[in-house]
Amino acid sequence: MDMENKNNVQDEHMEEQIGGIHKTEDFQDPDALFEELLRCIAKYHPSDDTSVVEKAYRIAKDMHKDQKRKSGEPYIIHPICVGIILADLEMDKETIVAGLLHDVVEDTAMTKEEVAKEFGDEVALLVDGVTKLTQLNYDHDKLELQAESLRKMFLAMAKDIRVVIIKLADRLHNMRTLKFMKPEKQKEKARETMDIFSPIAQRLGISKIKIELDDLALKYLKPDVYYDLVEGIQMNRDSRERFIRGLEAEVGEHIKNAGIKAEISGRVKHFFSIYKKMVNQDKTIDQIYDLFAIRIIVESVKDCYAALGVIHEMYKPIPGRFKDYIAMPKPNHYQSLHTTLIGTDGTPFEIQIRTFEMHRVAEYGIAAHWKYKEVSNGARPDGQEEEKLAWLRQILEWQKEMSDNKEFMSLLKSDLDLFSDNVFCFTPSGDVKNLPTGSTPIDFAYAIHSAVGNRMVGAKVNGKLVPIDYRVENGDRIEILTSQNTKGPSRDWLNIVKSSQAKSKINAWFKAELKDENISRGKELIDSYCKSHGIEIAEINKPEIKAEVLRKYGFKDWDSMMASVGHGGLREGQVINKMVDLAKKEQQANVTDADVMENIANKEGAIKHHKSKTGITVRGIHDVAVRFSKCCSPVPGDEIVGYVTRGRGVTIHRTDCVNMIHLTEHDKSRLIEAEWQADSEAGSYLAEIVVYGHNRRGLLVDITRILTEFNIDIQAVHTKSSKNDVATIFLAFQVRGKDELNSIMSKIRQVESVMDIERTRG
Repeated sequence: MDMENKNNVQDEHMEEQIGGIHKTEDFQDPDALFEELLRCIAKYHPSDDTSVVEKAYRIAKDMHKDQKRKSGEPYIIHPICVGIILADLEMDKETIVAGLLHDVVEDTAMTKEEVAKEFGDEVALLVDGVTKLTQLNYDHDKLELQAESLRKMFLAMAKDIRVVIIKLADRLHNMRTLKFMKPEKQKEKARETMDIFSPIAQRLGISKIKIELDDLALKYLKPDVYYDLVEGIQMNRDSRERFIRGLEAEVGEHIKNAGIKAEISGRVKHFFSIYKKMVNQDKTIDQIYDLFAIRIIVESVKDCYAALGVIHEMYKPIPGRFKDYIAMPKPNHYQSLHTTLIGTDGTPFEIQIRTFEMHRVAEYGIAAHWKYKEVSNGARPDGQEEEKLAWLRQILEWQKEMSDNKEFMSLLKSDLDLFSDNVFCFTPSGDVKNLPTGSTPIDFAYAIHSAVGNRMVGAKVNGKLVPIDYRVENGDRIEILTSQNTKGPSRDWLNIVKSSQAKSKINAWFKAELKDENISRGKELIDSYCKSHGIEIAEINKPEIKAEVLRKYGFKDWDSMMASVGHGGLREGQVINKMVDLAKKEQQANVTDADVMENIANKEGAIKHHKSKTGITVRGIHDVAVRFSKCCSPVPGDEIVGYVTRGRGVTIHRTDCVNMIHLTEHDKSRLIEAEWQADSEAGSYLAEIVVYGHNRRGLLVDITRILTEFNIDIQAVHTKSSKNDVATIFLAFQVRGKDELNSIMSKIRQVESVMDIERTRG
């Protein structure tokens, strides 16, 4: 396929997918192109007064009159095309005016003050915002490390979300005309688009722009892959068209017979979406599910689910391929039902079902909030705004009055749901660092490098010295003061830092650098614990007991265990209590026949060891069923106790189980000693934990990935999110014992955003 034909196929495909974003290459005359812009505005805008748009065009045309683009066409073509893209998004006139003028301050003699004088402060603010975004320097050497931080910082810097929308329209038209740039510049702009601008469009939910940006970026970053897809889809174009039209007719007939009013359309998914599936699933284009998609748009949520029922009666759904984004919308407010089905001829395809309002949000994203509600004379009708748009209108009003960017960003985080719960700050050289809310300069130091954190002696924020527990704010410029003579981090820092990265690096330093000090501190903690609990250490400090404790906790020698106690990796109470239990068992093993007879006289039933299939030995009762409690889920290594139930044998609980701690005096008489058999860790046991963390996209995936690394099967998972955006994740899975469980929990604690982990205790 020659290049011209390839480009034609690409254009035809994009027109199918995007449905409304104008192609303007056929217009060579600026005035004719501007008339097309006015026609676009007239399609949706209730006011026929376009004088302000015409004024902006005249000024922009005059200011750019001596400028040409790389293509050789008049420069004014570019601002008009940006205006048309904004009109396709049905933006307000202020945004379109700013789109026409977005390059005048950057590339001509016109100033921001002159823009404000001619068009008002609102337009001047938008033009100035786009100019500042244009002036940002994208460092491609560091882009992979900073891409996510930069994307979020872009949004934070924009005083008005419309600035970002204009910038997206600007980037889209530049990508459409990228063929006139040098190859190295093409790849640079395509990489920026893929790493920064496409994700911004995704966050804002503007699929009309994101889809085309993705495909154009793929075209220049991986041209061979792109044109292979073009050719592969074109080869079967006729059969594809027949298949889609046939599906539309079949689905439409059944939906109509069910009494549901709907608009139905079919398409092939866009190139980049297909490419991602091919890479992620390691498949060819012929093996990709849902290559074809049918969209059903109905009037109400009730009709969405009714249509889904009709569809699942018609076609066989593929298990695990149903997603309900209506009940659980995406963070960018996207809502729809997605289901993948097998057609009558065996071809898989996807159906999306949504209301007209959901479709509007899916297409326009946050831009949908600027669909004008003006009357014909151009005045805004008081009290007629939709209630659900009031929150966004309020943000735009508040931001004009806010001098504190932190307040505005906080408002955006909570109301627009565009930001995770993070703060963004700068190094002295201008690099962006992304830290959890509540972070300190210590977190910032360790985000730079472990060596910087370990040598930190102080910090300056915005040029002023601050205490080390200062809470970092958005936009802070932080300088870390270091010294070669410092002894390293303080233990108190572990109570100050917020990020798991900083905690991990501080703990690593203590383990590696202060082993001798940790050993001494561990021994001191052991001695102190024994004294405070009235335990004679000489009675338990025996070689065979110490050897058993080392085996249980997996240490090679006693000093290593003491070092772990010293730096907090293992609690001194765990060690001593285990040693006490082992000493008691040793004493019980030496009981004489006379002692046994005396105990028989004092207890009901003979004292025998009952070994069960559960890996538990119960002392004092014979031939009785033994089972694990569901309230605390004990695993080998836990301190356990048996509870004699009424008619159901013995249940095994952890000694710290809430239900055991709060037993009445009468019920405590039902407690009986129990212990793990030596080979108990040969089996697997149910463990249950609860993880608390700052809610963010991908948190559950990161946690479950750790279980996969340990080759652990998940038995159950439940999640919920509170009003203060704290995620609670319940996990149940099989482990061999407490050591393995502790390793898993330790790994999960290192996951970004995780605040705490608890085992269930009843």
